[in-house]
Amino acid sequence: METILVLVAVFAAYSIFLYNRLVALRQTRKNAFSDIDVQLKQRYNLVPQLVDTVKGYAKHEKETFENVTAARAGIDKTSQGSGPDAGRIKAENALGAAMMNLFAVAENYPDLKADQNFQRLMSELSDIENKLAAARRFFNSATNEFNTAVQQFPANIFAGMFGFSEEPFFEIEENIKDAVNKAPDVKFD
Repeated sequence: METILVLVAVFAAYSIFLYNRLVALRQTRKNAFSDIDVQLKQRYNLVPQLVDTVKGYAKHEKETFENVTAARAGIDKTSQGSGPDAGRIKAENALGAAMMNLFAVAENYPDLKADQNFQRLMSELSDIENKLAAARRFFNSATNEFNTAVQQFPANIFAGMFGFSEEPFFEIEENIKDAVNKAPDVKFD
């Protein structure tokens, strides 16, 4: 009888440990996504300034500006929730792709590249993009750790019982992978 009580106590303690570990990992993942949100908010706020600066030099590149504005608006629509989801990640990737096109437009205007406001905005945006990349790496690391814990035995039994399931990584969409993986053209004219 005493042995059974000890086994039940050990099982209960281990169950509590596993549950608390899964909760902690889920919270770490949510916190990591919040870190991404901070960087995305800074980028989001900087985009209109950058667009306005470039518009003055590239009035005929209307479609590029419309795409950036539409991508930014898409983030507004998906930002209502507080957690990471596939729609939010897709909207952020769309803005990233639109920003790449905006940079390509800016490359065609040497006077723009010499403008101090543009240089300052590009420097700030570059800094934000670097911080965003680091935050995404941390988020994916936290997601990996959480997903591993959810899959490992015996935690997978408890995970299923308490509603813990694998979560998606922050990944680049297929339609922009080629552009991101392509080495940039560097020209010294």
